Amino acid sequence: MAPPPHPRPGSATGRPPPQPVRRRVQQHPGPLWRLLSSTSFRIALLFATLFLLAGLAFTGVLWWGTAGTLERQTDAAIRADALALAERWREAGDKAVAEAINERLALDAEDQTAYLLTGPHGQRLAGNLEQLPEDYRADIQWYAMTLLRDGIPGEARLYVVRLPDGSHLAVGRDVGEKLRLRALLTEGLAWSAGVAIFFAFAGAWLLRRWLEERLIPATATAALIAGGDLSPRVPLAGRDDEFEALGRSMNTMLDRIAHLMEGVRGVSDAIAHDLRTPIARARSRLEEALETSDDPATLKAALERGIADLDNVTRVFQAVLRIAEVEAGARRAAFAPLDLVPLLADAAELYGATAEENGQVLRTEWPEALPLTGDRDLLLQAIANLLDNAVKFTVPGGTITLSAEMQEDAVLIRVADEGPGLSAEDRQRVGERFFRADSARATPGSGLGISLVRAVVQLHGGMLWFEDGQGTRPEYPGLTVCLGLPVA
Repeated sequence: MAPPPHPRPGSATGRPPPQPVRRRVQQHPGPLWRLLSSTSFRIALLFATLFLLAGLAFTGVLWWGTAGTLERQTDAAIRADALALAERWREAGDKAVAEAINERLALDAEDQTAYLLTGPHGQRLAGNLEQLPEDYRADIQWYAMTLLRDGIPGEARLYVVRLPDGSHLAVGRDVGEKLRLRALLTEGLAWSAGVAIFFAFAGAWLLRRWLEERLIPATATAALIAGGDLSPRVPLAGRDDEFEALGRSMNTMLDRIAHLMEGVRGVSDAIAHDLRTPIARARSRLEEALETSDDPATLKAALERGIADLDNVTRVFQAVLRIAEVEAGARRAAFAPLDLVPLLADAAELYGATAEENGQVLRTEWPEALPLTGDRDLLLQAIANLLDNAVKFTVPGGTITLSAEMQEDAVLIRVADEGPGLSAEDRQRVGERFFRADSARATPGSGLGISLVRAVVQLHGGMLWFEDGQGTRPEYPGLTVCLGLPVA
C-alpha cells in the first residue's frame, strides 16, 4: 500500500491553509450624498427649477413685447419708406425720388433719418449719406452702420434697395436711443434674473426645511416603533392637508398592528390556558388506562375519550388557522356573484332540526333574492356559527329569528336569540379569539365562532355589530347579531 501523501507545511490535514477573510468596510454616505438623495431636496430643486423656468419665460415674453417690438416697428417703418420711394422712382424717375428725399430731410428736425440715392455708376444723386456701406453686397438688404452726427457717433439701421437700372436706394433710421433703451432693459432684466435666482434658491431652502419639519413627527414616531414601543402615535395638528392624511393613515395602521399584536398575545395566552387542560386530561386518562386497566373494553373506551379530546384540540387549531387565512385575505380569489337566499335556507334547514330537538323555534324571513358578491362557503360558515351560538344560548321554548333584507347597497342579516345576552363591555371584546363571556363558561365551545364571523365580514368589506335581543324575561334579554355585507 502506498504511503499517504505528506501534508503541506502548516496544515495538519494536507489542505491549503485558510486564507484570511477580508471584510469590506461599509462606507457611510457623506452629508452631500444624503442631501442629494433626500426627497425634500429633490422637491425643493424641482421648485427652484420651475421657478427659474417661469422667470425665464416671463423675461422672454417681456423682451419680445418691448425691445423686440421696437426693432420690428423700426424695420417696418424703414422698409415701408424704402418701398414707397422705389415705387416713386418707377413712376417718375431719379428726379422725383431726389425731391422726395429732400422733402423728408427738410421735415426731419431731429436728424433721425438717413437717405442715399446713387446712379447706375455709383454717383451720389441725393440724400445725407456719402456712400453705401463698405460691406455692401447685392444679396443683403439690411445693414448696421455708424453715423457721425455733430461729431458724435451713433448707430443706424439701413435698408438698401437695388433699382432695375442699377441705381441704389438706401433708407435708414438712427437707432441709438432704441439701443440705449434696449441696454437699459437688458440690465434691468439681468438684475431681475439675479433676484429671481436668489428667491428661487431661498424658496427651495425654505420649502425643504418646511417639508422636513412636517415629516419629523412621522419619522420620530416610526423610529420609536422600530425600537419596539408600539404606543406612540403621530401627533396631528388639525390641518386638512396631505401630511395630516399621512399621519392619520399611520396612526390607523399602528392601531391595527397593536390590535393584531394584542390578538397574538391573547391567542398565545388562551392556547396556553384553554388547551392545556384538555391535553393534560387526555394524557392523564391514557396513562391511567395504560397502567391500571387490563380490560380491553375499558382500555378502548379510554382511548376513544382521549382521541375525542385531541379531536377537539385539533378543531380549535383548525379554527385558528381558518381565521388567520381569512384575515390574510387568501380567500378573496374565491369571490363570485351569488344569491344569499339558498345559502340562508340551507343554514336554516340544518339548524332548524337542532332547534326543534331543543324545544326551540327557528323563524326565517327574507325576500325572494339577495344578490351579492362573496365567498359562499365562508358566508355559510359565518351564518352557521351565529345560528349555532343562538341554539346554544336560547332557553328551551325560546325563539330564534334569522332574517335578511336588501338595503340600498348592502344586505343586512340579523340573527336574534332569547339567551342571556351580552353586556356592553362584553360586546366590545366578543370578537377576540378565545374570549368567552361569564354566561357562556358552562356551555361547550372555544370562543372562536364570533372571531371567524368578524374575519369573514371584514374580508367582504362589511360590518358586524350587536343589538338588544327579543327576549321578554329579564334574565334572558337575548342578543341580535347584525351583519352588513356590501352588494359589490
